Formats: sequence, C-alpha cells, structure tokens
Amino acid sequence: MLLPLPDAHVQYFPNAIASAHADNYFETLKAQLPWRQDVIKLFGKSVKIPRLQSWHGDPQCQYTYSHLTMQPNPWTHELTDIKTLCESLSGSRFNSVLANWYRDGQDSMSFHADDEAELGANPVIASVTFGQARPFVFKHKVTRATYRYTLNHGSVLVMAGETQRHYVHGIAKTAKPIGGRINLTFRQLIL
Repeated sequence: MLLPLPDAHVQYFPNAIASAHADNYFETLKAQLPWRQDVIKLFGKSVKIPRLQSWHGDPQCQYTYSHLTMQPNPWTHELTDIKTLCESLSGSRFNSVLANWYRDGQDSMSFHADDEAELGANPVIASVTFGQARPFVFKHKVTRATYRYTLNHGSVLVMAGETQRHYVHGIAKTAKPIGGRINLTFRQLIL
C-alpha cells in the first residue's frame, strides 16, 4: 500500500514475511550477526549509539554516517534471502544493509534522513522489521507535519523518490516494557 505522505513515495507491505519465517529470522539474526555498540560525536561529546548495529554488504561497501566509518561484514544466507525479497518488492538493487537491534524501549533512532552522498540524490531504502512493533515517525522538513506508522513484525517499508529530501524519520524511546526489534535497512551505495 502507498502511504499518504505529501512530497514522498513510501510503500508499506505489512505482511511481506509470514510470521513463522519472521520469528526464525529474528532469532537467527539476533544470535548470529556481529552486533556492536558504536560511539559517535554529538555536539563535541562522545556518546554510545542507543542500539546495537551490524553493517553488511559487498566487499567495497564502506559506509560513513555521523563521522562513523564502517567496513562491511559479509552477507549471511538470511540477509541475502531478505535482500532478494526487498529487491523484488522495490524494483531496486541493493549492495548493503544496516542492521539495528533495538533491545528494549530505551533503544532508539533520532530523527534523520538517509541522505549521505554515497546514497545518491533519491535513494531507495527498504526497511524490514522483525520483533516488537514500534511506531515509525516521519517529519516533513518544511511543514514540520508528523506522520506515525506502526511497523509490524515481518513488514517491509520502501522509501523512494524524494522522501529523503523532504522528510526525516526516527524511532522514539518508550518507558513501556516492550520486547526487542531488529530492523534491516537495505540500500545501494554508489561506488
């Protein structure tokens, strides 16, 4: 389904991966990916990123964001299978993926746009959710209007067109006791 976001092209596939397969992916990714908690500079201070992450991709896919440069871990069988599904749904090719593990409600992602130069002018980002459903918030850069969508277990969200030019997006903290969520964001780096 196409989400009603002005100045954007965002498709949501709520049941892209059957629940039993999504359960297996969640447990396998949690156990097998080389998770790490990186430190970035914010306003001159070093702070731990409030989630765990793992960067994977083709061998030449070095990625830099927030002054943090990551070398790619190799593709796993599971990541390759999910990438193939995302390529089919989006009509785009991907050469890398950032995996984020939100361990509980205190793990989050601040508002940002996936607009680094190595992603190109209008990148296609395929975002896959496993585990706890969490609200995903879009905020228009000019109007400041916000749009909130809950991304369910086994869902795929595809952001394309001028979405990154007009919106920031994020996952807020919550005090509610909630389970973990693993999110995969597939992208095509321009090398």
